[in-house]
Amino acid sequence: MSFIPGLLGAFTRWRSEPNFDTERAQAVVRIAILALLSIYLLPILASKDTPASGWNIYWVYAGSFLSSWLLLGWIIYRPGENHWRRASAMGLDYGAMTYAMSVGGAPLLPVSALVLWVTVGYGLRYGARYLGAAAVIALASFAITTYFNDYWRLNPYVVITMAAMAILVPAYIFALLNRLHRANAAQQEANLSKSRFLAQASHDLRQPIHAISLFTACLRDAGLQPSELAMVDNIDRSLQSVSRLFKSLLDISTLDSGRMTPETETVAITEIIGDIVNQNSEAAQKVGSQFHVVRCSRYVEVDRGLLNTILQNIVSNAIKYAPGHPILIGCRRNANGLAIQVYDRGPGIEESHQPRLFEEFYQVRNRGDKDLEGVGLGLAIVKRLAILMNLRVSLRSAVGRGTCVTISGLKIVKPRVRSRSQLSGPLVPANGLRVLLVEDDEAVLLATASLLRKWGCSVQAEIAVPGHVDQCDLIITDFDLGDGTTGTECIVKVRALIGWKVPAVVMSGHDAARVREDLGDDEIPILSKPVRPAELRSAILLPSIAARADA
Repeated sequence: MSFIPGLLGAFTRWRSEPNFDTERAQAVVRIAILALLSIYLLPILASKDTPASGWNIYWVYAGSFLSSWLLLGWIIYRPGENHWRRASAMGLDYGAMTYAMSVGGAPLLPVSALVLWVTVGYGLRYGARYLGAAAVIALASFAITTYFNDYWRLNPYVVITMAAMAILVPAYIFALLNRLHRANAAQQEANLSKSRFLAQASHDLRQPIHAISLFTACLRDAGLQPSELAMVDNIDRSLQSVSRLFKSLLDISTLDSGRMTPETETVAITEIIGDIVNQNSEAAQKVGSQFHVVRCSRYVEVDRGLLNTILQNIVSNAIKYAPGHPILIGCRRNANGLAIQVYDRGPGIEESHQPRLFEEFYQVRNRGDKDLEGVGLGLAIVKRLAILMNLRVSLRSAVGRGTCVTISGLKIVKPRVRSRSQLSGPLVPANGLRVLLVEDDEAVLLATASLLRKWGCSVQAEIAVPGHVDQCDLIITDFDLGDGTTGTECIVKVRALIGWKVPAVVMSGHDAARVREDLGDDEIPILSKPVRPAELRSAILLPSIAARADA
């Protein structure tokens, strides 16, 4: 008896998959029903009482079975919404059932129940419009059956019952669908409100954290005693923890809003892994962990920023949950392309927890465990980004042996660009770099200007887009500048005032894809707040900026 609940559970999990194709599922169910229907039809057709014309039903059945397979092939070959294909499916379903009822007599009366089931199915799969069309076709089917079938004409109560059912059942389903749509709309609005709140709260709280981070960087160069420098390091570590938390909240709110769209490019996989190792090497050293990287010379077609976010979340978890243990990052090639694996030798995860690890806000916690930073969004973000990029994510873990997370499905391509190390060349000093800094938050403006001046830059600090600009080599601007003005307008105006395309850097607490779309310029670096001093320094030391400064 446990087979049926298990089968229903498997079907429910299948339906809950993000990429579930209802049209393909309907095509598979159609073939299954026709196969089961043969068990009912063949004994009837083999009966001596069946007239010779009844065998025509066999040919209609055979044609329907063949057409169903062709329809499934069409769906597999060209998936997606196709109204003509759905109309063809409706014609196939109702045509075959109407013919069977018209010539089959009383033995095929149960097919009328199948007509109602199919009608409801179209409504539940494709919505109220299809439900209405299916109900009209069902009534027409019963009318045609009544005209050609003597049994139906001699039993008008059957016709009245079936007609009433063809009206009342779809009407009831229509009412339920309306209630479901209203509830779904309310749930989506609540979800969007939550996302907007998270995005706004994250943005607003990033500003002071960004300023504190820059002020602590200034303190490091203020001639402090070792004990005082240790306190600055503790402050910086706490800020980085909060920064990662806000980044997770911003990522999840952006995913909820549906505004995130992958933009692929050809990238050397070794560069992406190298970026991740560089970004996390200091954090790994602080907990006694060490990275081991298996070099890979392949290039992939992928959204670099989104893949970086995926790996960043995975590596952060490895550092957090496996302190003091080595972390191995490598690649494997398989039939589906390239797979990246992150393996740690930590304590591992109990099997009972593993099915829920990719749920939002789920954390592996046992009684008496020490508090760890984070809210349980890392792997949920990994899963949703992987689905967005048509990648697959899997996790294997054994208690006492460690955990391995695999990102597979990366498309391998031939290199079409040189690596960044070949393009960038050596970094140059910031001494004498003339910077126009535009930031509407006074604390952030002061902190950034102080840090830039410590690096030897000449800074013109403005709280709004200036009407007059001295000659400068670089624009650093916030994205939101107040009064409806953005960094995009600031850059355009300053470039017009100066008379040349001066390099620019944008700092923002918003989603980078949204800022990039507004800027419309792939050459402008976008730094997500809170910006680490090392990130800012790398951005202002680009050779293109230095070349302008030396001109």
